[in-house]
Amino acid sequence: MGKFFRRFKANKELLLLALPGAVWFLIFSYLPIFGVIIAFKNFRITGKSFIKSLIDSDWVGFKNFEFLFKTNNAWVITRNTVLYNLVFIVLGIVLPVCLAIIVNELLNKKMAKVYQSAMFLPYFLSWVVVSYCLFAFLSVDKGYINHLLARLGHGEISWYTEPKYWPFIIIFMSQWKGIGYGTVVYLASIAGIDKTYYEAAMIDGATKWQQIKSITLPLLKPVITILFILSIGKIFNADFGLFYQLPKDSGPLYPVTNVIDTYVYRGLMNLGEIGMSSAAALYQSVVGLILILLSNYVVKKIDSENSLF
Repeated sequence: MGKFFRRFKANKELLLLALPGAVWFLIFSYLPIFGVIIAFKNFRITGKSFIKSLIDSDWVGFKNFEFLFKTNNAWVITRNTVLYNLVFIVLGIVLPVCLAIIVNELLNKKMAKVYQSAMFLPYFLSWVVVSYCLFAFLSVDKGYINHLLARLGHGEISWYTEPKYWPFIIIFMSQWKGIGYGTVVYLASIAGIDKTYYEAAMIDGATKWQQIKSITLPLLKPVITILFILSIGKIFNADFGLFYQLPKDSGPLYPVTNVIDTYVYRGLMNLGEIGMSSAAALYQSVVGLILILLSNYVVKKIDSENSLF
């Protein structure tokens, strides 16, 4: 016990700094864990309290999971969720790393901060706002793009009923909104690289490209690996706002915009089955955990220094 208090006293400043985050995770991440039991019950509000309703609700086992696996749309929503996230993972690493290196190499540091702020600004916009901005471009009768196509002699396009355009629109808008955040993360990592490495490389006559290839990218590898492993864990989770708000919940676009999250939301709104939505969330979380462990295991076998644990 005395050893514990000595260690606590020696690290009290760090523990105090970590306390707000620990409390937040305890309240919003760990305490609600017992609620996963809803996924195995036919949850109905039967009493005055949530606990009473949870206890009184009938146990149905894995029946709620059939909502996801026995539907005719199971293949479509799974395919869309996984394929979109694979593209997001690749582009979410390549584009921010490239932009971070470019911004870092700008000689005019004031303009670099301007570019950085301009790229970061869309991250703070909600998808509701972004969807209406996009609608101003894609609206059939008043959209800027259709007006431009008409002036060029082309016919108008009904963007919100044509599925073939939307994979590209969704990918572009996702990267436009999130690329600034990723760039800032990698810029912070580049700023932490010891400048003496670059000075030594310059003395040896290394070009900028050689410095990037031999110093910047290898030293960014640990950050890239960690973010990659964490993003793999979210491969069965989709950004609800991106896939629901952006296409305006248009029925003709469901083949390319319907993902697990939007499908569960529509099922919850139409059927009111809380247990089904809880089952879907539990399924996504469990699969995400397994994928994180597997990807970390593979990384650990290849390069143990860059694994999470």
